[in-house]
Amino acid sequence: MQSTPFPVSPQSLAAAFADVPDPRRAASVEHPLAAILALAVAALLTGRRSVLAMAEWGALQAPTMLAALGFPAMSSPCQSTLHRVFRRLDGEALAAVLRAHIAPVAMPADGLQGVALDGKAHRGRLRFDAPGGPVHALSAVCHESGLVLAHAPIAATGDKAAVELTVAPVVVAHLSWRGRVLTGDALFCQRELCRQVCAAGGDYALLVKANQPALHDAIALLFDPPADLHALPLLDQRAAQTCERGHGRTDDCRCLIASTDLTAYLEWPHLAQVFRLERTWAERGTSHRTVHYGITSLSPKRADAATVLALRRGHWTIENQVHRHKDVNLGEDASLIHLDHGPMTLALLRDAALNLLHGAGVRQIAARLRRHAQRPEEAVALVLNPLPTHA
Repeated sequence: MQSTPFPVSPQSLAAAFADVPDPRRAASVEHPLAAILALAVAALLTGRRSVLAMAEWGALQAPTMLAALGFPAMSSPCQSTLHRVFRRLDGEALAAVLRAHIAPVAMPADGLQGVALDGKAHRGRLRFDAPGGPVHALSAVCHESGLVLAHAPIAATGDKAAVELTVAPVVVAHLSWRGRVLTGDALFCQRELCRQVCAAGGDYALLVKANQPALHDAIALLFDPPADLHALPLLDQRAAQTCERGHGRTDDCRCLIASTDLTAYLEWPHLAQVFRLERTWAERGTSHRTVHYGITSLSPKRADAATVLALRRGHWTIENQVHRHKDVNLGEDASLIHLDHGPMTLALLRDAALNLLHGAGVRQIAARLRRHAQRPEEAVALVLNPLPTHA
C-alpha cells in the first residue's frame, strides 16, 4: 500500500472498528470490514445518507483517500457489498466497540453529568414491520456534549412503553454511573430502574405521571392541594426560575420548587427530593401553562433547585442534538433499510458520525456536512483522528 498523507491514530474511530468481528468467510473478503465501516461514517459526514450514496462517494475518492480508510487495493466496495455486510454484521458487537471508543472522552469531570434516556422509531421501517412496534432503539445521551454513550435495539413488538422498559435496564448496565444522573420521561420512573442506577453509584431526576398514581398523587397533594383542603405550608422548599424567548415563544418561564417534605413518607428507592416544575409561555398570542411533578435521588446539598431544573432542561438534548439530527441531517426516518441487522448497523454508524461532530465541538451540523461535501478530506480526518479528551 502506498504512503498516505492521512495517518491513522490508534485512538481513532477507524482503529476501533478493527475490533468488530467480521461475519464474512475469510476467503470471500475483498475489502476489510474496518475500512468499510470507516468509509460509511466518512460518507455520512459528507451528507451521503443512503447505502447507494455511500458506495458512490467511495467510488469517487482518490486512491490516497481510500488507502487512508484502509482499502489495500485502493478500490471501494459497491452498494451490494455494503448491503450484505450491514445485514450480517453483529450489531451488539458494533455497539460495544462504539461504547468503548466514546467512554474515555465522555466520563464526567467535576460536578454532575446528566444522561438522557429515550427511545426512537425508525419510521422508514414501519411499513415493513409488524404493527404495534413503533420504537426500534433506546439511547443514552450526555446532556453537555450530545455524545451517544450507549445504544440498544428493540426487537420486540407490542406496547411502546413495555418494549422500552425491557431494554432500559440493559442500556443502564452498559454505562458507568459515577457522577452521572439519569433523566427521562415518566415512563422510566420505575423502582427497579432507580434502584439499579443508584446501586451503580449514580442518581436520577425523573418526571412522575399517572403510571405511578400513588407517587404522583402524593406529590401533587403536597404542592397543589385542592381548594377545599386546609393544607399545611411546606416545611422545606427551594425554588429556581429561568425566563427566555425564542422559536416563536415569548415569556417562556420555568419555575421549579423542590422539597424534602415527603422523603420520609414515600417508599421509593433512594428518594431525596420531590419537585414541581411549572412552565408558562406565550405563542402566537396564546398563553400556555403546564405543570409536572418529579423525583430525584439528589439531596439538597448535592443539587439545589437550579441544578435540578438544569438537569430537567438538559434532558431534551437527546431530542434536539441527536434524534433530530439523525432524522433531518442523516436521513434515518427516510431510510427503508429493514432486513436483519441492517437498521441497527446504520443507526449505530449515524451515532458514530454525530459523536465525531459533537466531540469536535460542532453545533451547526447541517452546515458542517455541507462543508465536508466540498472538503471530504476533513470528514476522513475526523474518522482517522482521536476525539478530544473532554466531554
